[in-house]
Amino acid sequence: MVLSAQDGRGGGRGRGPQTPPKNLKVLTPEELAAGAMRGAAQGLGVMCTFCHVDDRSSDEKPEKLTARMMFAMVKDINAKFPDGKAHVTCYTCHRGAQEPLTAPPAAQ
Repeated sequence: MVLSAQDGRGGGRGRGPQTPPKNLKVLTPEELAAGAMRGAAQGLGVMCTFCHVDDRSSDEKPEKLTARMMFAMVKDINAKFPDGKAHVTCYTCHRGAQEPLTAPPAAQ
């Protein structure tokens, strides 16, 4: 399975290498190129269409707006670590599920 939103050259989805990504509000083009969308999709166990419609710049789906808040939260948390490394990712909480658990699973 291949998950790709944008290829880092500003292209992605056949737009061509000269077209920069549109409607970025939290992530930078560099973060997209580094795989932020791929990491989010894997962290939640979803495909791109979970948050996006065909026009990736559209804010039509409420899931995209939630994802923006989550990306901002993760960036804020990681900014507090002095080593500059990413200690928290989508997977940290979601563990491959759309909704993170809020309590430990029942003992078996």
